[in-house]
Amino acid sequence: MKHLKSLREYIDVLKEIGEVQEIDQEVDWNLEIGAITRRSYDLKAPAPLFNNIKGIEKGFRVLGAPGGVSRQPGLYLSRIAISLGLDPYASGQEIIEKLAQARLKTLIPPKLVQTGSCKENILLGNQVDLLRFPAPIIHAGDGGRYINTIGTIVAQTPDKKWTNWSIARMMILDKNRMAGIVAPAQHLGKIHAMWKELDKPMPFALALGVEPAIPFVSGMPVPDFVDESGFIGAYLDEALEVVRCETVDLEVPATAEIVIEGLLSHTETAPEGPMGEYAGYIWQGLSSNKPVYHVSAITYRNDPILPVVVAGEPVEEDHTAWGLPAAAEVLHELRQHNLPVTMCYTPLETAVHWLVVTMDMEWREKTNLNADQLIQEIGKIIFKSHVGYGIPKVLVMENDIDPTNTAEVVWAFATRCHPGTGEVHFPMESMLNLPVFLRTDEKKVFMSTKAIYNCLSQDSWTSEHRPRRTSFREGWPKEIQERVLNNWHAYGYQ
Repeated sequence: MKHLKSLREYIDVLKEIGEVQEIDQEVDWNLEIGAITRRSYDLKAPAPLFNNIKGIEKGFRVLGAPGGVSRQPGLYLSRIAISLGLDPYASGQEIIEKLAQARLKTLIPPKLVQTGSCKENILLGNQVDLLRFPAPIIHAGDGGRYINTIGTIVAQTPDKKWTNWSIARMMILDKNRMAGIVAPAQHLGKIHAMWKELDKPMPFALALGVEPAIPFVSGMPVPDFVDESGFIGAYLDEALEVVRCETVDLEVPATAEIVIEGLLSHTETAPEGPMGEYAGYIWQGLSSNKPVYHVSAITYRNDPILPVVVAGEPVEEDHTAWGLPAAAEVLHELRQHNLPVTMCYTPLETAVHWLVVTMDMEWREKTNLNADQLIQEIGKIIFKSHVGYGIPKVLVMENDIDPTNTAEVVWAFATRCHPGTGEVHFPMESMLNLPVFLRTDEKKVFMSTKAIYNCLSQDSWTSEHRPRRTSFREGWPKEIQERVLNNWHAYGYQ
């Protein structure tokens, strides 16, 4: 485990393996940064580091696609693996297992230090100006400049018993105000509601450009009252270093590139959006009123780097930094209920709309359940917990399928799920309101029907007579496979 303690350490490691493209040519924060970053996603190209931004003071930079995927052989998930302290060649299953296993560890609270590099520059009162920073207009049609796309929002309950680190988009309104999504069922919304009950605004801090592991846990749907900062410490086997804010009673990662502090209003709202979102769509011309963040201080490193995610069609950080940790949390939850689950994975191409759950081949013997009973049990566990909030569709299959191989998952779904009885509905479940398949009435109440697709072997099949895959790996004797592999070049293949 290699604990990278700043965004800059992370960038240096990415440079060593060719996963950063520095861009010194002047670029415009108005759409051009967004378009270049989107193109880098499409090509699985290195993460763009913009060093020269039109109208922005020299030294202020943007890193696009910090958690995107790579086209380099073996390094597809290298940015995610490196962020989480793993070997850049780590597989999707290895990443999920590492996160899931850490959920069993004792939390290690963060370590408060006197100061950190995030305090190199301090702006207070009238000095505060969000417009100094290179927050981009990302997509054509976005409602404004989005300064937060992958930054960590720090919020604390009024009794100080729970400190939550989460991610939610924030759009600049003017030099000292922002607006953004505060969803009622998400942790930020729950804590905001507690302050609202007291008729008080909620203190907040937004940490941008933090240690690379932090966004992958800020986006992880751990249960209520679990401090993400402590879980990251447990995962890394080392406490994170934090510093006190200037104007609110909160603590933030000491090496953050930019920290924005203030109060989230309990009464004031302003139009926010639209914004191209993780499902891959933008609702053109539609904005809605969201709570207003009032900024009282900004601190930042010299030559600060703002990380930017261009949300949209897969694959981007909503699908890696949210989808993969969510799968790890589901794996942990199902195992805690003693189900013989071998892996959970959100295929990146599905934009976190599918979760694949694979079961041990002997799951019937180990659970004494039939397929219908198992599906109901899985639905009850996932959809009734915080982890299932953003997951609308679950595919359950045996572990002869690699859930990280999307081609195998699609084949198994197409061939194993019965069109009449294989789709099991769970009506009126809590649901994030951003997916485009939702009806207007569902969006208003944050609820929808969810589904589990039964791709398991049939209960009537015996182990001796169940159909067997005809893949190269399973359709021929080992000695034939080895002969073919050893003679592959001799056959004339290059």
